[in-house]
Amino acid sequence: MAKKAKKINVNFSDSGASNDQLYVIDENNNVISVVNATTNNVVSTIPVGHQPVSLNGNPNNNRIYVTNGGSQTVSVIDGATNTVIAIIPVGVQPAGVGINPYINRIYISNRGSNTVSVIDGLTNTVISTISVETYPTDIDVHPYINRIYVTNEFKNTVSVIDGLTNTVISTILVESQPSGIGINSATNRIYISNRGSNTVSVIDAITNTVMAIIPVGNQPTSIEVNSSNNQIYVTHEVENTISVIDGLTNIVVATVPVTSPMANIDEDLSLE
Repeated sequence: MAKKAKKINVNFSDSGASNDQLYVIDENNNVISVVNATTNNVVSTIPVGHQPVSLNGNPNNNRIYVTNGGSQTVSVIDGATNTVIAIIPVGVQPAGVGINPYINRIYISNRGSNTVSVIDGLTNTVISTISVETYPTDIDVHPYINRIYVTNEFKNTVSVIDGLTNTVISTILVESQPSGIGINSATNRIYISNRGSNTVSVIDAITNTVMAIIPVGNQPTSIEVNSSNNQIYVTHEVENTISVIDGLTNIVVATVPVTSPMANIDEDLSLE
């Protein structure tokens, strides 16, 4: 299922100036709304491609990457000017965006072509196309070990890509309809929400094996990890709740009610 909206804070300043912005997808109007995080006012509206699906940003160069599922492209936004500076052709039905800020590489999961496009953030060109399994949905990066993780929703697997060679080095069987990915770089744990089985698979990034399966709520989708307290937050597509997992015990320690069903959690993009 396409992610309908996502917010991300990508405007960081070494000077500490209060200029953070939130970038919000409006899929119906094919635009990105830029919201001032202090005033909560929309300060800019940026036209992108057809049916924007997801976005992510590189805090090292203040670039935001938007997958346009209907036009098979990625729009690159300059966070300083809030303008599109490049449009990059990728595969069919691009969905997730993963970024390794240390090497300035952007990874795009293409659901319709069962591939991952690797983009050079300096030249804004595709430098490699990697075949994975059926319907790759979400994608995330463990920057410290330079590994990329891709959920293959229709094969119930996770592809592990070596960022140095741009090859698949492992394919991990998880549970039904893997959807979201969360990574704790400090503990080398990868968390996969399995939408079809109402579980979260915990993968050991060193051995590429599933070390735990955690029951959660109905149709889990997005996952975010708080490395500072080793807690994992899971949204449920058809429930008004967030499951909170203790990363030490792999047990759900809280179920938090929210005001409406959520497919995503807002995230603050920063280097761990």
